[in-house]
Amino acid sequence: MARGSLAALAGVGASARVCAGALLAALVTLGVSNPSLAAAEGAARDHFDVVVIDAGHGGPDRGAVGSRGLAEKAVVLDVARLLKAELTARGLTVVLTRDSDTFVPLETRSALANDARADLFVSIHANASSSSKPRGIETFFLSLEASDESSRELARRENEALQMASPAWAARDPLLALLGDMATNDYMRESDVFAKLVEKELAAADRVASRGVKQAPFVVLMGVQMPSSLVEIGFLSNPAEEKSLWKATRRAEIAQALSRAILAFGKRYDARRGVTASR
Repeated sequence: MARGSLAALAGVGASARVCAGALLAALVTLGVSNPSLAAAEGAARDHFDVVVIDAGHGGPDRGAVGSRGLAEKAVVLDVARLLKAELTARGLTVVLTRDSDTFVPLETRSALANDARADLFVSIHANASSSSKPRGIETFFLSLEASDESSRELARRENEALQMASPAWAARDPLLALLGDMATNDYMRESDVFAKLVEKELAAADRVASRGVKQAPFVVLMGVQMPSSLVEIGFLSNPAEEKSLWKATRRAEIAQALSRAILAFGKRYDARRGVTASR
């Protein structure tokens, strides 16, 4: 996507919080309350062959916006499309949660992944800070407790964009035990492994130090019944990184790094199950 077409996707939008009860209802609807059953079903699958790529934000929700006008919703959609092309060329089936400038609700994003019986879910975002100094990539996997205050604030912003409240209230809710089970199951361990592969590949393709693998309570990751990760591909609030992300070459570089991480994860996935991949 050229700079002009990226800029054309700019549009003003606002997100609102909803009550914790809405999050509870969504989690139950999405089937998160039975992670052990989902894990058993996942173990019976064949080789690694289906990936769901989630481009964050969309439609009236622009996400982060840089000082030069680059909107998160546009740059992450372009990276998602490029990543799909990379993976499809390697024989994988790839589902995009959105392939246009539209807002997709949380329930739809999760349902697409679960209905596809995907082997991996990757949510792509671009970061922002109140300061123009922070830069670099960050990779997250799900936890009820954030790694640090900046991770907690980032999760809060992203959850609000999906019109869902941050699940900090879960510590007082009966669902905590069920969600706690998720933190110890195979999906969580595999999500950690994948996040580290992503961080390694993106850091190698970047020219700044990695900000590391972190954990945070991202609601979009709670709804999917498979290993999952949320990737922040750079800070649009940093002028140098915004300038870099305007470039098609940089976006392609990011997509290629993500593709390498996904393919490496797929080989490990198959090896652990004693399956010979078709690729």
